[in-house]
Amino acid sequence: MWPLLILALCVSVSGTAFSLRWDATPSVLAEAASSGDLSALSESELADKVQTASRKALVGGIAKGVFVMPLSVVLLAAILWLCTWLFEKPAPFEQLVSAAALALLPIALYHGIFAVCAFFQFGLTEARAERLVPSSLAFLQGLSPRVQGLLKGADFFNLWSVALLGLGFSAATGMTKGRAVLLTSVLYAMYVGVFFVGLPAMGGGAR
Repeated sequence: MWPLLILALCVSVSGTAFSLRWDATPSVLAEAASSGDLSALSESELADKVQTASRKALVGGIAKGVFVMPLSVVLLAAILWLCTWLFEKPAPFEQLVSAAALALLPIALYHGIFAVCAFFQFGLTEARAERLVPSSLAFLQGLSPRVQGLLKGADFFNLWSVALLGLGFSAATGMTKGRAVLLTSVLYAMYVGVFFVGLPAMGGGAR
């Protein structure tokens, strides 16, 4: 329970810090320009849209910590349970939930560091927020979008979580530590391939 509470708290504080320092004007202007509504907006309407976007960011940041992260822990535990079934290494679901929650503590640490850094900023854009705590190889210069997306997976905090997840899975199922860490590494590589490379490429994104 304590790791889950720490995770939810850190992510919520991180989202709050971002929303309080985020300058929503460039994003609102870009969205209005892409939809063709920019010329029809008055200054007061633009200010209302900026304020609304800031409020949505605040609510979304808190909701991510309170709702999304606990659901992520349960989903991760469900994936581990499926692995126990495939490899015939039964383990109580409660232990898998504990392993998942403990494994995400490095993610909580990242969000805690981000929150501290964000609170000391005078203003943040989305691009600046992504680079506020550079922890992956995606920040290397001169990379193609696909390679950059692939290297985004080489993130210190994510890899730390993968290692902890493997050790927790080993403790819960009795699988050797090496095999368990290898298993979680393969699962993470599949996640990177789908969400950091595949989906952005299908959507024409550059990340």
